[in-house]
Amino acid sequence: MFETETDSTFPPQSLAGVDDVVIVGGGLAGLFCALRLAPRPVTVLTAAPLGLGGSSARAQAGIAAALSPGDSVESHLADTIAAGAGLVEPRIAELMVREASARIHDLLAYGVPFDRDLEGRLAVSREAAHSAARVVGVGGDKAGATIMQTLVAAVRRTPSIRVVEGVTGESLLHEGPYVTGIVGRLAGCRDSVSFRARAVVLAAGGIGHLYAVTTNPPEARGDGIAMAARAGAVIADAEFVQFHPTAIAVGKDPAPLATESLRGAGCVVIDETGDRFLARVHAAAELAPRDVVARAIHDHLAGGHAVFLDGREALGDRFAEAFPTVWAACIEAGIDPAREPIPIAPAAHYHMGGVLVDANGRSTLEGLWVCGESASTGAHGANRLASNSLLEAVVFAARIADDIAATVPSSPAMAAFAGAVAEASPRPDPAALTRLRQAMTADVGVVRTGAGLTRALATIARLEASPAGTSIRNPLAAAKLIAASALLRTESRGAHFRADHPQPDPLQASRSHITLAEADRVAAEATATAPSSHRALAPAV
Repeated sequence: MFETETDSTFPPQSLAGVDDVVIVGGGLAGLFCALRLAPRPVTVLTAAPLGLGGSSARAQAGIAAALSPGDSVESHLADTIAAGAGLVEPRIAELMVREASARIHDLLAYGVPFDRDLEGRLAVSREAAHSAARVVGVGGDKAGATIMQTLVAAVRRTPSIRVVEGVTGESLLHEGPYVTGIVGRLAGCRDSVSFRARAVVLAAGGIGHLYAVTTNPPEARGDGIAMAARAGAVIADAEFVQFHPTAIAVGKDPAPLATESLRGAGCVVIDETGDRFLARVHAAAELAPRDVVARAIHDHLAGGHAVFLDGREALGDRFAEAFPTVWAACIEAGIDPAREPIPIAPAAHYHMGGVLVDANGRSTLEGLWVCGESASTGAHGANRLASNSLLEAVVFAARIADDIAATVPSSPAMAAFAGAVAEASPRPDPAALTRLRQAMTADVGVVRTGAGLTRALATIARLEASPAGTSIRNPLAAAKLIAASALLRTESRGAHFRADHPQPDPLQASRSHITLAEADRVAAEATATAPSSHRALAPAV
């Protein structure tokens, strides 16, 4: 884990009079950071209308925290480290789980109505790979939506927070070695607009929509890590993409999610014959780690089977009340989950990788903090433990706010927008983006090979060289970072599975670090030496 030191000369004097803090992203991490900074002036930029976009509102189960009698921080930490397959930063994971209780109480103070038991204590449920029930939820599977609704209301009534909706981040601004703002495109405009700031916080979400099958919304296409990487930031653990094993396979994009809590409640995975094949794969069957379940379902589907999540016996007529979000998604698709099994398939869900940050969310670029799914803190290692994602978001958003408060002099007021600075990049070409997503699912998906990863890098190179390449510059950069990192890791570990290197290698039991320049080199070398058959499979543009 790298360490950063406070520079007493930061920020540059020339930043006097600009915005105090600009946060890119309106999900849980961004809004929690903005609220924590109040009454300091903050501008929040969001691509989608506040509360309607991003992955946070789609989270169903809740937030992991050791709050119940019989549970402990030490147990939560042990489960987190075990799930991370040897790559978790123990110090980072420990501070995350130790600060969980305080952040839950912060959310309660904002008005989040977490479920309670008959004695008035916070109710908890159990998910896969947890040794105890410790997931604090809302309304069965409404945690993300309810938390976001509550925080959006809190932000709306906080006068120090200015929200600018419809802004897609394009690149970072620099002044010497410092990040001094962001360039973004306002929806419906051809020009880019600059937002200069004393401190920039990237909370721009994940990369799931780089894949053709995903639970993530269209905004989650890697813009955050791509902007940081293009500015020279170090990216960590980019190869580790978590595929949720139970997305509802009804042809929707993004795919509705069937929360892991369903399996915790006794729902089982079966095929068209009724066979519970997971019992032959892992002793924990449905409650095995996500990567194990996702690969088993992927392989079963590849073998010509259909796969379903069956809640008829475990829930039956209680399904609608216990899991209203999943029930509604099924009913909309013409499935009654109380009476029939739900068709499922693995889908890109969460990125353990991202911009390398320290314990206070500082990136390797001065003046840039990163939190949420855009960051790689080291808390998840090679495979995130269920419901640790929302926990990481609030813990590190709070730590970033505290670090900015302690190190960056405050400005008394918000600045006006700097105005149009240049013509924006063309709007994303749908056909080019579709080709990229198809290549990522086919070759950088649940199961990978060296040949497939090389083929994906060749596809990315062809798209970069095409007229449409500029329109998806950030998605292409993010995809290249993932594919190049996956090619370099010649072992299988956690969520990264190489069919040509199926075993973990003790010599590779360390986190990966890469820059965009290094990813460019890896891609160029791989595609230059690849057999012509691999290069030829890249789709024409």
